[in-house]
Amino acid sequence: MNRELSLEFCRVTEAAALAGYHWLGRGDKNAADNAAVKAMRYMLNQVKIDGEIVIGEGEIDEAPMLYIGEKVGLGGYPVDIAVDPIDGTRMTAMGQANAVAVLAACDKGGFLKAPDMYMEKLIVGENARGVIDLNVSLEDNIHRIARAIGKNINDLTCVTLAKPRHNEAIKKMQEMGLRVYAIPDGDVAASVLTCMPDNDIDFLYCIGGAPEGVVSAAVTRALNGDMQGRLMPRNIAKGDSPENNAYAEQEIARCKAMGIEPMSVLRLEDMAKVDSVIVSITGITKGDLLNGITLKGTLASTETLLIRGNSKTIRRINSLHSLKVKSQTLYDLVFGNSK
Repeated sequence: MNRELSLEFCRVTEAAALAGYHWLGRGDKNAADNAAVKAMRYMLNQVKIDGEIVIGEGEIDEAPMLYIGEKVGLGGYPVDIAVDPIDGTRMTAMGQANAVAVLAACDKGGFLKAPDMYMEKLIVGENARGVIDLNVSLEDNIHRIARAIGKNINDLTCVTLAKPRHNEAIKKMQEMGLRVYAIPDGDVAASVLTCMPDNDIDFLYCIGGAPEGVVSAAVTRALNGDMQGRLMPRNIAKGDSPENNAYAEQEIARCKAMGIEPMSVLRLEDMAKVDSVIVSITGITKGDLLNGITLKGTLASTETLLIRGNSKTIRRINSLHSLKVKSQTLYDLVFGNSK
């Protein structure tokens, strides 16, 4: 994919971030996500691509837009697209840090096609490539990572999500002497920080969303890191209950229909199969990775991280947007006026 497309994808995540930002601190995460989805879809359909959403908001029966299999674009270069219009909808609704709008694209056939479900993820930077393995215990992986990067166990830092499903793993890591950063949401931004040069995070371990997982795989490949994942039915991720068990049965059936075995270990090359990836991440709220949006009247500023896998280029793009000169459709999406 050429660099012109990377700038087009930057515009897509900027629009999604601006639309979601309208709902900042208003307590309605669904409204924020809905606005970002509409804006992202609108902008994707202005790009000269033959695009397919391979992982996104869900299957067609549960997601009216950006559903798995949806075709987007004006026609042109064939690409697969993984989206998370807002990684951190709750953080946006509550006015908290680290919410971002995310898109990853690659040549056709380059991304894993999977249901929108839970995924266990283990990510390391370039200096620990080739040593991780989800078939062994977390403790064994921690020892492998420490040896690879030449650190003592008590000098390692892990980032994870502050969710009840991680309580046991967090306790175990802290008992081993690790420093653990438990963040409310936002594992895409955390995966970028893990793989960026000169970071203080040695690895990411969490059970989060599969869309974020595929985007994280694209980021990890582009930044020469390593990742393994496995799709995890809801009853395993969150515990047995009649509701979780019923949901898990549906997830397993959807996996098998896509030719995937749940709980089998997926390597980085299974999730992001090619180097020709483009990842665009725009900050909604200020965080460790990006500045958030500022809005004065109809003049908005955004910061976007744009990563190209082929060239291993990382760009930070700071933009000013005069919203009144954008199309009326997009203006309405940004300000929440669309129905």
